[in-house]
Formats: sequence, structure tokens, C-alpha cells
Amino acid sequence: MIVQAIKTEKITAGAMDLSALLDTYLTDLQEDSILAITSKVVSLCENNVAPIAGTNKEDLVIGESDYYLPNDLGKYGYRFTLIRNTLISAAGIDKSNADNQYVLWPKDPQQTANQVRTYLRRRFGLERVGVLITDSVCHPLRRGAMGITLAHSGFAALKDYVGKPDLFGRPFHASKADIAGGLTAAAVVQMGEGSEQTPLAVLSDLPFVEFQDRDPSPEELAEINVPLEDDLFAPFLLSADWQKGRRTS
Repeated sequence: MIVQAIKTEKITAGAMDLSALLDTYLTDLQEDSILAITSKVVSLCENNVAPIAGTNKEDLVIGESDYYLPNDLGKYGYRFTLIRNTLISAAGIDKSNADNQYVLWPKDPQQTANQVRTYLRRRFGLERVGVLITDSVCHPLRRGAMGITLAHSGFAALKDYVGKPDLFGRPFHASKADIAGGLTAAAVVQMGEGSEQTPLAVLSDLPFVEFQDRDPSPEELAEINVPLEDDLFAPFLLSADWQKGRRTS
């Protein structure tokens, strides 16, 4: 696998739309490759921001969350939230690299991924091309942030090993590889977490990826997400006193 990050100018809220950004900085793309885009740059291109001055961040977080926890449960003052079936701090709202603004999560990351895939196929004349919308989170008991997938298009996100034999002929009963998640983690490592100014990355040489000439189906998207009560970590997640947020879209 090869991951090539792409450097851009400083992207500010509303300065250009995503198509204009890609027209400017993505000069070439080959068959069987995947374009990763940070969620922050998607939101900046959508102008999906709020000024820090005069904005109550707690109200903003609750308004963007499906569910949230009080921010006084831990010593760091983080408010953990559930949004679009993802556990993340502060509903993904961030103020780094944002010029005195809060940057919200993209309005509809899956729709954006689908639209970008259509754009890439048309612009570069491709059949097999994928898209990832990325963010990053911290994991329990591990220091540091790691990339996560908000949306994907153009390839199978999961590889199913269920029913297939292991090295000694024993069938797997529950193993599925998170292909999209692994690709996202690799892309985010290259794009960076600080001031690198590389919100795009192209992933190529991907023999393990099953490309698709379509957007993911509703059934495929549903398969990625695990209902809270069925999750492996349900004993921890269900023991928390989740409060209903106000997200409506």
C-alpha cells in the first residue's frame, strides 16, 4: 500500500467548495485508488462552523449530539457523545486550525463521499475509485489519536471471514476485517494531526481492497454499525447515564 498526502493552502471556512479544492490540488488519480479527505476540510468547504466568540460550546455540543454525557465525569472535562453511531468527544466539534471558529462535523459525510466518488469518476475517467471521509479519536487505555472512518464509497468496507477456515481448518465464527478503518488509519497517519496542511491523501497499490462501481447500499452501511445493545462494549456503554441530544439531521 502507498499513501501520498497532498499539501494545500490554508483552508478557511467558505473560501471554496470541495469541488474547487479538488480541482486545484488533485492533479491526477489512477484506477484502483482511494482518495481520503479529512472531515474538517469538508466542513470548512461547507462553511459548517460557528464563531467561538458568543457561542456556548456546551449548547452547541448538545445540539449536535444524538446522546451525551455530563462533562464533569472525568478529570479532563471532556463531554463524550454519540453521534451517527460513533463515540467521540464533543460531537466531533473542534477549534484547532480553524481561525477562531468551532468546526462542526460534516452535514452528511456519506452523501459527500458518494458525490466525490461520482466527481472523481467523471473527472479522471475512472471505473474503480474509492473515497474516505476521515476524522480521529482517542481509544481507551491508549495514548494518542487514531483515524476513524466517517463515510466511504466505491469499495467494500468490511472483509468477511465468517465460515472460512483458519490455518488449522477451524472455521471463523465472528471475524470481519475493518478494511475502511485500516485504510483510514493509514491515511490519517500521513495527513497528520497538527499543522501539516495536508487534508487530502491518495491511497494506491491496494490488492486487498474489493472495489465496487457503485455507492454502498443501505444494507452495507447498516452492516458497519452495531446497535448499542449488541456491541461488544455494551457493558461499559450501557452503564453510562446517556442524555438525549438535540441533533435533528
